[in-house]
Amino acid sequence: MTSPSPYASTLDVLAGLLPPHLLQPRVGIVCGSGLSTLASSLRDVHEVPYSALDGFGKSTVEGHKSALAFGLIGPGEGIPVVAMLGRFHPYEGHKLSTVVYPIRILAKLGVRDLIITNASGGLNPNLAVGTIVVIQDHLALPNLTGPLNPLLGPQTSPDHPRFVPLSDAYSTKLRRLAFLAAHDLSFDDDALAEGVYAWVSGPTYETPAEGRFLRAAGADVVGMSTVPEVVVAKEEGMEVMVLSLVTNPVVIPDTYRSIKEEVKAELAGKPVELPVMPVVSHDDVLAVGRQKAEAMKQLVARIIEMIPHV
Repeated sequence: MTSPSPYASTLDVLAGLLPPHLLQPRVGIVCGSGLSTLASSLRDVHEVPYSALDGFGKSTVEGHKSALAFGLIGPGEGIPVVAMLGRFHPYEGHKLSTVVYPIRILAKLGVRDLIITNASGGLNPNLAVGTIVVIQDHLALPNLTGPLNPLLGPQTSPDHPRFVPLSDAYSTKLRRLAFLAAHDLSFDDDALAEGVYAWVSGPTYETPAEGRFLRAAGADVVGMSTVPEVVVAKEEGMEVMVLSLVTNPVVIPDTYRSIKEEVKAELAGKPVELPVMPVVSHDDVLAVGRQKAEAMKQLVARIIEMIPHV
């Protein structure tokens, strides 16, 4: 006797709550910190709280809701879309299987194109706060060196490859549409950039040495999410794009203060300035997310309208 799919109960609940025209979304959106307002571009919205769905955790991070929003985008009959209003992170205590469970559900609902958004710290000094970075590659130390690769363990389906290539993880088709959409919306040329995303486990922000290391390794932005979702979406056969909003510069001073020299100067009777070391706060992240929410919403909606839906 074949055991029931671990996803069956979740899919059954959704089938009982959603009208037929929303039950097979074409596009999925993952909303990052402060970006849940992306769902306001949908019409005919039906929200399903995560608490109603087996396998879903609860997002505990401020700026994240805990619901799936189903709706339509675009003119005419519209394109059926599902948005994750809040994601799960390993640093919250969620198992990786929980972190990526919604992505597997989206795949089973029929999502073929996945747009993931996040808030990130800028490593590249040329990226101003507020820049939307279209991710072209990632650097994932937790994937390479520790037990945080979401594909560790038994495969969830015999149809999946055991070894998933990631050299093409970020869809060139969707990335191209991002820049075409920005042109259609008359965004400034510097509103969008391209770059490499570094995934770190969090929940601590990077030390200056860690930021310097990631920058030297070729990363342009850094964050605490996204890569597990990308890896599983790729395994599930989806086209994936990541839009990373730079909400703060990573604190990487050119030089360190020499406390030794400061003390020597003080003992010699010379005046000593004691500068305050800048720090990053989640409030800053949310504030920039709110400021750029409308631009992100317009961009994502226009990309979805431009995706060929056949």
